[in-house]
Amino acid sequence: MPFKYLPDIAIADAAFEAWGDTLDSVFISCADALAGVMVDDISLIEGKEAVELRLFNAELEMVLFDFLNELVYIKDAKRLLLRVEKVEIAEQGGGFELTGKATGEQIDPSKHRLLADVKAVTLSRFSLVREDEGWRATVIVDI
Repeated sequence: MPFKYLPDIAIADAAFEAWGDTLDSVFISCADALAGVMVDDISLIEGKEAVELRLFNAELEMVLFDFLNELVYIKDAKRLLLRVEKVEIAEQGGGFELTGKATGEQIDPSKHRLLADVKAVTLSRFSLVREDEGWRATVIVDI
């Protein structure tokens, strides 16, 4: 699994570090880590409903920030737990556009063992860095 939780970084929040060989894969790893903060076993999230994702930001790091906050928003507004299947990030119009697809299902406490209710992704220690072996992100979420 291309992410790990960082229990010593934030006391009242949850933190994780995620990585991937490509920019697209680190976004998907971050989405899985985010889901893992909320539920015990993300493999139990079935792809019953599809959501198309489209975001734009002038800064690449902020595209990741907006992307993760969009997943939190969908969880709150539509009560959907999502797994991201596909993400593409392209430079466009002086910034970066993300398009993607996520699938998931309604929150069901009898099926999904809920761990924490993520309220938002924070900018505290937030980073997206290109490294020799790919990409790495550090994320803290408010729970």
